[in-house]
Amino acid sequence: MTDFVFPPAAQPWLPVADSTARFPLARVFCIGRNYRWQPDEPAPTAMPAWFMKPATAIVPAQGTLPYPPETTSFCHEVELVVAIGEGGRDIDPSHVEARHIWGYAVGLDMTRRDLQLEAKQVGGPWEPSKAFDASAPCTPIVPAAVCGHPRERTIRLAVNGVERQRGDVSGLLFPIPELVAMLSRSVTLMPGDLIFTGTPSGVAALEPGDVITACVAGIGDLSMTVGH
Repeated sequence: MTDFVFPPAAQPWLPVADSTARFPLARVFCIGRNYRWQPDEPAPTAMPAWFMKPATAIVPAQGTLPYPPETTSFCHEVELVVAIGEGGRDIDPSHVEARHIWGYAVGLDMTRRDLQLEAKQVGGPWEPSKAFDASAPCTPIVPAAVCGHPRERTIRLAVNGVERQRGDVSGLLFPIPELVAMLSRSVTLMPGDLIFTGTPSGVAALEPGDVITACVAGIGDLSMTVGH
């Protein structure tokens, strides 16, 4: 038996929708701009950038969302989340849905926007703006065998009942099979990886006490209140 110097942390996980099963988490990948934010925005010529959050940033998308320290611009980004069930390297896009995607969820890529803008100005890393505690609320994972592979699903977010973000998964600039294949060319994907696939326009700041509601049709919905 290995003698750890202190007890190892518990395995992070998310519930599986309508089940007692648990989906063990490995890593969290987040895709940069992957929807058009302007009607006349030109088509991209290169795959989008990506960054990571720790699996411990995942929290159930319910109850209170803590307002993080060191920011005055705490912003929401609603996203369709892909849950990887079979990993691999240099994955063929045509194999992604049949072999590698276990399910889907709805997530919030929470951002300390002021810290992100500071990092952009000096060419610094994004971790302080993206990888903080509770920065990735997520709904239970729906197996692809139940929900299918979403191609035309409304994605939306409202704050205090006022809609801020609305789009459709069909508007992804790079569809999910291409995103998964792209990541697998850079890193070996693992079972338990989550991929946040990008957010529609309408990103804005939150205030303590705000109530966030969000959904991807047929996948899940969430409601959280921003803490103080």
